[in-house]
Amino acid sequence: MLRKKISLALLIGLAFSGQQALASHKPPGTGTHQEKSYAARQRMHNRAKLLQAWKRKKEKADEHVVYGNKTTKAALRTKNRVLVQQHPEWFPGPYRVTNHHWDHLRDSEGSLYSERLRDTTDMIVDRLEDQLGKPYVWGGTSPTHGFDCSGLVFYAYNKLLASKLPRTANEMYHYKQARPVARRDLRRGDLIFFGIHSQGNHADHVGVYLGDGDFIEAPRTGLTIRVSHFEADFWQDHYLGARRILTANNIL
Repeated sequence: MLRKKISLALLIGLAFSGQQALASHKPPGTGTHQEKSYAARQRMHNRAKLLQAWKRKKEKADEHVVYGNKTTKAALRTKNRVLVQQHPEWFPGPYRVTNHHWDHLRDSEGSLYSERLRDTTDMIVDRLEDQLGKPYVWGGTSPTHGFDCSGLVFYAYNKLLASKLPRTANEMYHYKQARPVARRDLRRGDLIFFGIHSQGNHADHVGVYLGDGDFIEAPRTGLTIRVSHFEADFWQDHYLGARRILTANNIL
């Protein structure tokens, strides 16, 4: 009996030794504690970030979800309708001159000068100022090749206007959709026109008023797009008038 127990113990010991030997000769990549490669760790990190972003987005969306049965949802809709009737100023409708809900946004001339109009004006001025230093090119209308005076205005404005400006300075000056503006009422974004080489009421140069007596222009061949001072004698001597095309009813 003792001899059998000793033999069984020897067999168990040999089996355990064999398992250890096999484990030590496993091929690469099969170890349970082997360190993952940088690419694998990065993929795991990215998956975790995507999962967290998805959870945050879902939680944020759930904040606006109304849970309940048909009765509770109908009651909530009824409550909201009552609130809207009590506060019509919350939804005054589109920007129209005849809409009195927007009276608090009217300027001294009675026209609407809303936050949306200010944002559009800022976008146009940014588009103009991005072209500073680029060369004057007769007939030019693109940032790649350059601009002439009306081409610069044409490029900066028309993408954001409902009533598009014509192409030349004189056509813009006589454009019926653009409202004449007195010099004392000039506002940022107004177009100012000059007759430099022409006679009478013919405009051959246009710039955009920036405020504080400055305007941006594409002057002439050999020069680059620049900011000039409107109060200079040269410009005052050749000034024809100003036009306003940026109004609340004419921006997209």
